[in-house]
Amino acid sequence: MATIVKEKPHLNFWQIFNMSFGFLGIQFGFALQNANVSRIFQTLGAQIDDIPILWIAAPITGFLVQPIIGYLSDRTWHPRFGRRRPFFFMGALFSSLALFAMPNSSALWVAATLLWVLDASINISMEPFRAFVGDKLPAEQQTTGYAMQTFFIGTGAVIASLLPYFFTNVLGFSNTAAEGVIPDSVKYSFFIGAIVFLASVLWTVLSTDEFPPEDIAKWEQEKLKSSGVFNGIIEIVQGVFKMPKVMLQLALVQFFTWLALFSMWIYTTSSVAQNAFGTIDTTSKAFQDAGDWVGVMFMVYNGISAIVAFMLPMLAKRIGKNYTHLLCLIIGGMGLISMFFIKDKMFLLIPMVGVGLAWASTLTMPYAILAKALPPNKMGFYMGVFNFFIVIPQIVAAAILGFFIKHVFESQSIYALVIGGISMIIAGLLCIIVKDKK
Repeated sequence: MATIVKEKPHLNFWQIFNMSFGFLGIQFGFALQNANVSRIFQTLGAQIDDIPILWIAAPITGFLVQPIIGYLSDRTWHPRFGRRRPFFFMGALFSSLALFAMPNSSALWVAATLLWVLDASINISMEPFRAFVGDKLPAEQQTTGYAMQTFFIGTGAVIASLLPYFFTNVLGFSNTAAEGVIPDSVKYSFFIGAIVFLASVLWTVLSTDEFPPEDIAKWEQEKLKSSGVFNGIIEIVQGVFKMPKVMLQLALVQFFTWLALFSMWIYTTSSVAQNAFGTIDTTSKAFQDAGDWVGVMFMVYNGISAIVAFMLPMLAKRIGKNYTHLLCLIIGGMGLISMFFIKDKMFLLIPMVGVGLAWASTLTMPYAILAKALPPNKMGFYMGVFNFFIVIPQIVAAAILGFFIKHVFESQSIYALVIGGISMIIAGLLCIIVKDKK
């Protein structure tokens, strides 16, 4: 007899809390990666114009992994283990192993390889979490569900970003090391991140159940039709060309948003070291101090995103999700551009407030707009396809930013942040074309 879930029940605060808690760990790994991988690459000998190409692992793995994981998770069901939770757990396990290994890299190629492993594993955990909200929550609670995820993303990133600074300035760990060796402050931050990642995801896996497919008999028939690698590839390709219209509208917004964010993540350390700390010497104490301060800056923008996460749904009710996103992105873009003019490290915290608003909205509004436009039986797949519009701009940035910084801007990486700010403002203006249907 078919099992049909006609109406999703409203969940209480703690149920939404538990189902989102895994994002605390996911963002621990993501924040440590964003704030420290460029620093690790440069410590191991990478030149400033090599960094974007070394980072290209992250968007390429996302491009390949997320639609596949979404497709597979849509076609997974077990009465005990559920649909998305097996992917949460396996991604967390491999991410934790990569986090333990990354700061022990003995050569640049080892660190670059581990970035591939780490980013692929984070994507395996993260993509099903987006579909999880659509699976579990009725339409009127989905914005709250994504806001709760944003809260844990911000909270996890605050703690993770601050760890190297904390180990250096509070616990007295060494912030410098011999040439080609990662400092202890970074190493132990990654070790803690590995533990928190796995523990947080396990909390969600063990505390949250899942609904079966809406109609199991129909679901099994569709799964049988699409079984096999060849049929699966055909269905994925066909699905890409049948995207809902609102996804295409959001695609342009996402492209310019993530071009900006990727520019910030890969160039903030070198920009701050050069522009505010007056050094490009990766073996100097000033460079490592700049790396720690970037962790503080990233802590601020993630902290702001956690604080405003639950305010955004209220603003969205008044002016609409698309105009809420427009406002936040323009403020964030202005913040990135302003960093060009700031030479004092303390004042660099001010632009991070605007970046935090943009980050909170980026993690909430596009998904809240999109979720109600997706067919439930393909929620995971389309959330994975939506990731195309996150990774394509990152691939573009990785391909061209190094050339422009070296040959046009004479290796002054601060200009990458200016480009990012302009791109984020363009993304905000493009929100006008997004039709957020009631």
